[in-house]
Amino acid sequence: MLNSVCLMGRLGADPELKTTPSGVSVTSFRLAVERSYARDGERETDWISVVAWRQTAEFAARYFRKGAVMAVQGSLQTRQYTDREGNKRTVTEVVAERIFFGSSNAESSAPVRDVPTAGVPAWGDFEEIVGYDDLPF
Repeated sequence: MLNSVCLMGRLGADPELKTTPSGVSVTSFRLAVERSYARDGERETDWISVVAWRQTAEFAARYFRKGAVMAVQGSLQTRQYTDREGNKRTVTEVVAERIFFGSSNAESSAPVRDVPTAGVPAWGDFEEIVGYDDLPF
């Protein structure tokens, strides 16, 4: 069996970090994902619900803001609950296993929070590899 989801879209709101009574970090958010086809020249957008747990939730809440491009790898999950009025509800959402930056801060319309850059060389600091003969693998 296979249950794998990969999405890239823009955040509809800042991810808000919460903690369960047992101390586990969790956040949920919605991604605006464009469909691959266009109707009447315009692409439609789907709003996909995503939930992230533990370090993945902490990462999302720390580094992403509304409008930022995010890539999510995870699985699809369906769960049921009873709302305050006693009605049974069904929710389908993506459980994020990994989250990635979908664009650089310069390309995004929303700022990315506190991205760690200490010790990371700038793009101009890399050496170009011309031949493959000297590679150690």
